[in-house]
Amino acid sequence: MWRDLRPLGRAADTGGYRRFAWTGADADCRAWFRDQARSRGLEYELDRNGNQWAWLGDPAAGDAVVTGSHLDSVPDGGAFDGPLGVVSSFAALDELRERGRELSRPLAVVNFGDEEGARFGLACVGSRLTAGQLSPEKARELRDADGVTLPQAMERAGYDPAAIGPDPERLARIGAFIELHVEQGRALDLSGDPVGIASAIWPHGRWRFDFHGEANHAGTTRLADRRDPMLTYATTVLAARKRAELAGALATFGKVAVEPNGVNAIPSLVRGWLDSRAADQGTLDTVVAAIEQAAVECGERDGVEVRVTRESFTPVVEFRHALRDELARILGGTADRPGPGRTGAPESGRTAAPESGRTGVPVLGTGAGHDAGILSASVPTAMLFVRNPTGVSHSPAESAAEDDCVAGVTALADVLEGLACR
Repeated sequence: MWRDLRPLGRAADTGGYRRFAWTGADADCRAWFRDQARSRGLEYELDRNGNQWAWLGDPAAGDAVVTGSHLDSVPDGGAFDGPLGVVSSFAALDELRERGRELSRPLAVVNFGDEEGARFGLACVGSRLTAGQLSPEKARELRDADGVTLPQAMERAGYDPAAIGPDPERLARIGAFIELHVEQGRALDLSGDPVGIASAIWPHGRWRFDFHGEANHAGTTRLADRRDPMLTYATTVLAARKRAELAGALATFGKVAVEPNGVNAIPSLVRGWLDSRAADQGTLDTVVAAIEQAAVECGERDGVEVRVTRESFTPVVEFRHALRDELARILGGTADRPGPGRTGAPESGRTAAPESGRTGVPVLGTGAGHDAGILSASVPTAMLFVRNPTGVSHSPAESAAEDDCVAGVTALADVLEGLACR
């Protein structure tokens, strides 16, 4: 499966992946998923929001155990973020069949569309639509950098977007959703464990900062006469780093657009996107408010107008303890609890390492968002993490050893067997 999937959407110049929603690379990945489903005799289904499903057993029976992840990527992303969960799901299903166990609940593998949000700026579009956390009206307003709307992109890819929207009947079929994901940190590498269990996802969101100045000639306009939004933007980036560091949170300006974008022109507009995350809602609110205040105050000094728009937000997700503890029991121990008063989320931007001397399965928090986090408000969800020796993610340097990937498949197969087999 890795051999077939590896070249799809891969950029020759960087070695990274550009599997953006509703593009040719996305279509190739979707075809791969469909072929994997049909080659195993699974019932293949494309839902109203473009998510792909492969069913073993009767989908209408209800109380299904679903596993999977996503196949899209960030710009020049790595091979494992998302695809590891999908590949491992099919491999775990193969393992279950080899064990000859009889199902007592339906099983399904899912590929959620546009999890990364690289093209339209909103993460987890497929699962948000399904869970009713993104309205069809808002979804139809999403545009990519070229002005193409989400419905236009779906139509060009051969899909009818008229039906997008909440899918409560589908969610009602699901008794549990288990997502396996490569760890986006080094906690498992530090503890020596190949696999861990998720505890919580930090609250996080994306904010667009628009800095409106005055276009002018770079070679003739005195510094004192300029209304340069780039100056205000740069100061805001530095302020974001300082505010996040003081609060033990995370703040990143990772995307910027400039108008008119000329080497010899003072910009009229600089637009930057802030990604911010924190262990709790209060800290996140405080950090973002402080960044916005710093931007506005700097803009007043520079003669630049600052406008801030929140484009997306996901509150803290505490995965259900009962399902988490059931996973730990199946995997041969008790879940190592995070320390007192904590959600298991990472401190100072790093994934928290389990304490030494423990005997159970390590429990890890994460600052990264996932489809499992979106679905957690509607169905019981849990996550498994596979060790990432470098801790690097959203980069071609992202990695996982084959032995650890196999350990992840075995753990997922054990979980599916414990939940769905007699």
